[in-house]
Amino acid sequence: MKVIDWLAKQFDHETKTTRRHLERLPNDKLDWRPHEKSYTAGALASHLVECVNWTTDIFTKNEVNFDPATYKPYLATSTSELLEAFDKAVADGKRVLEGVDDEAASQLWSLKFGGKTLFERPRFDVFRDFTLSHLIHHRGQYSVYLRLLNIPVPGSYGPTADEQF
Repeated sequence: MKVIDWLAKQFDHETKTTRRHLERLPNDKLDWRPHEKSYTAGALASHLVECVNWTTDIFTKNEVNFDPATYKPYLATSTSELLEAFDKAVADGKRVLEGVDDEAASQLWSLKFGGKTLFERPRFDVFRDFTLSHLIHHRGQYSVYLRLLNIPVPGSYGPTADEQF
């Protein structure tokens, strides 16, 4: 199996799992946060959409130059909007991944901050870290939000106290 095919399979699994988490957020809990320093539930869920959106930038651009002065994070105003944005990001990501081969995925990609290069790494690595690992990390945080809100938590890699397989 080619590496890019394996990564695409992981993308499919992780995004399906993430969607099951996102669809449980009630509209009236978007502004809830467990602590004043924490994301709101809506902001954290919206950030999961941004993690998936990185897929397109990683495989269609040679670099991203992040400008903190103009960056405005995506923030869904409803669960239905959130799911629509997530589904679009997943569909776009799958389409991009279908057009990438291992050679293209091995090419270097750069992240810049205000014009200054923070790193340059193979696209494979950036996708694994910025999309897959980042998505898994924040989904874990989000599952704690669901638990604290007394919303049944879906399983990610096995059963939860709420869902026995």
